[in-house]
Amino acid sequence: MDSTAEDGEGTGRRLWELRRARGLKQQDLASDDVSVSYISLIESGKRTPSAAVVALLAERLGCTTSYLLTGQDAARTRELELKAAFADLSLHNGANEEALQAFSEVLASAPVLPDATVRRARLGQALALEHLGRLEAAVQAFTMLYESPECIAGSAEWSQVATALCRCHQALGDQVLSVEIGEGALRRLDQLGLEATDDHIQLGAVLVGCYRSRGDLAKARLVADRLTRIAEDHGGRAAQRESYWNAALVAQAQGQIEEALALAERARALLVEDDHVRHRALLSGVYGTLLLCSDPGDPERARQLLEESHAHLVEVGTAAEQASAESSLAMACLRLHQAAEAQQHASRALGLLRNEPCRESVEARAVLAHAQFSAGDSRRAQETLRAAVTQLRQLPPARSSAAVWRRIADIWQQYGYIAESTAAYQQALNDAGLPGVPASAGQVDVVGAFQPAAPA
Repeated sequence: MDSTAEDGEGTGRRLWELRRARGLKQQDLASDDVSVSYISLIESGKRTPSAAVVALLAERLGCTTSYLLTGQDAARTRELELKAAFADLSLHNGANEEALQAFSEVLASAPVLPDATVRRARLGQALALEHLGRLEAAVQAFTMLYESPECIAGSAEWSQVATALCRCHQALGDQVLSVEIGEGALRRLDQLGLEATDDHIQLGAVLVGCYRSRGDLAKARLVADRLTRIAEDHGGRAAQRESYWNAALVAQAQGQIEEALALAERARALLVEDDHVRHRALLSGVYGTLLLCSDPGDPERARQLLEESHAHLVEVGTAAEQASAESSLAMACLRLHQAAEAQQHASRALGLLRNEPCRESVEARAVLAHAQFSAGDSRRAQETLRAAVTQLRQLPPARSSAAVWRRIADIWQQYGYIAESTAAYQQALNDAGLPGVPASAGQVDVVGAFQPAAPA
């Protein structure tokens, strides 16, 4: 016989929500004592189950009878919130697989949780996906959060999600969409007239990176300078570090290495022990790479920093970040006249990138070829450098690719391959949007991979 409950309709709704969240069908809950049709009547609010039936259904759903009857389960909610806190800590420490698993377990029990905890878990899940390099899945998760009515423009959550979307689209190579999202979000903040926060500054910092990636260094410098002023006046330690870091990368792209080193040093000075280990590793890598580019430079110190960065990125970095660290270590070894070690690092970088046609893969091939030339293996070096050229021509012309063409040209020239060097320099001009020098009628034809493309 049915008993009377305070919230019979609510019990049915919670039963339906939990069953769907667990991926169960009504027949999965049915038994000799409870038929499928009876479960359907409970879910529709037409029957109020007895205490015995509620206990049976709660056991099969993995919840308490208290939750089914009242919607309240303080013990379970506390347990899940502790799991979400553990997931946050795992994410901070770079244990991305653990974080993803824990956030997924929390979300499996979303119906019993407050909305704020659910949104926190969804954001953490999306960040874990991003850090694991599962960018398409991360973009889907971030987009759902960004378009949710609960994500209020100008809030910390909104700024963080907009920043992540901008960052993911940049990593996927969609510079147009990444800039569109970043610029739109900053315009919205300006319209709201809100005081700048660390989250807003970090959004602008990612936009600076997008401008830099597409070669728009003038805009990148303008926004970077603005962010630095705002961060110094209103930002916290993390925001100031982020602004100096990005300003350093812009200065590096403009060839202003000493300024870049000074900015990177200021960013490093703002690191503390409990900072995200991945951020610490990446910033050490940036500073080490800048030391390699400076004149006269400090290749030994640079290698130490790059080795520290690489050791952490092996644990918490993406494959692309690990590959970049390996390529930088290869360059440091070259500066120290350690050609064999340089080849090992460059080869590992290529293995991490799985031979994908991307700028990082081309750069790894270029440094590998340089190391092979340095070791006296001219034949293999030529093959490697020509493979880099073939791969580079598969990428769309851009100022960033022009820099790689320049590096390839320098290597050809250093080892006496003048025709190949001239072709690569001309391609660098083309990709930078400058007219190349036309070949004379009597010029020796170069391998097809070196034929100049149309200007960008």
